[in-house]
Amino acid sequence: MKKRELIITKQDEGHSVNFFAMASTCEVIIDSLDEQLVNKIGQLVATEVWRIEDKYSRYNESSALSQINLSQGASCLIDNETFLLLNFADQCYQLSDGLFDITTGILRKAWRFDCSDNIPSTTQVNNIMSLVGWGKISYNQQQIILPKGMELDFGGIGKEYAVDRAILLIQELTNAPVLVNLGGDLCASAIRTNQQPWQIGIENPNINSNQTMVISLSQGALATSGDAKRFLLKNDKRYSHILNAKTGWPIDDAPHSMTVTAPQCIQAGILATLALLQGKNAEQFLTEQDVKYWAVR
Repeated sequence: MKKRELIITKQDEGHSVNFFAMASTCEVIIDSLDEQLVNKIGQLVATEVWRIEDKYSRYNESSALSQINLSQGASCLIDNETFLLLNFADQCYQLSDGLFDITTGILRKAWRFDCSDNIPSTTQVNNIMSLVGWGKISYNQQQIILPKGMELDFGGIGKEYAVDRAILLIQELTNAPVLVNLGGDLCASAIRTNQQPWQIGIENPNINSNQTMVISLSQGALATSGDAKRFLLKNDKRYSHILNAKTGWPIDDAPHSMTVTAPQCIQAGILATLALLQGKNAEQFLTEQDVKYWAVR
């Protein structure tokens, strides 16, 4: 698939639209045979997802996020959308007692979760931890001040936010049932036209398993967090890419995968991540939140 190309495929009861964004294969399934509507929805969703990717990608030097990260301690102007995302990140930080922290992205300089056995040293991790800490950030509705050397990374909430934005735009356009799936983080605008639930396949993160779990979803969102593709393995110990913001090291005794349903994708995604950050208490945490979930250990 070429970058920023839409591929539209006709199905028995509708169409699917595929494109690539946010380092993921993305799919929009539309329960409609109206080709004009399908094209409009496909373009609408892809354009919005690419907009968010362009704005908040740390790989794009001209993005709003990169401008913040390159500010080197100076005040950087922000818009209302960025302010609201920062507010959400702050809420997640508070709810997790500091375990979820969007300043931990810089730890990629020590941790490269490429399925190898390359574990960083304690010294390597500790040297970077001085640049981690949401409490060091100062921001308001107009500006943000990021201490020199620190970075923000919206990777933990970006795809989920894009899913929810796409669903909002779709619902303003049509009542047709649509499923937006951005690399496994997804939301259904409504139950399918045939009154059957959407069937969602979830990859098993266990290395030697080829099984796929199938979940029925009528409406709402579903998100999965885990180490199916991003981990390190040394001496039979698997190191997840879910890092403890207080130590800089992977969370111990967490499930390999946690899938959660919620009304909105950003809610489902953060609940899945917050659960994994609880380690051995992941399932208890979600039970207390009274949400439906599936855990794989």
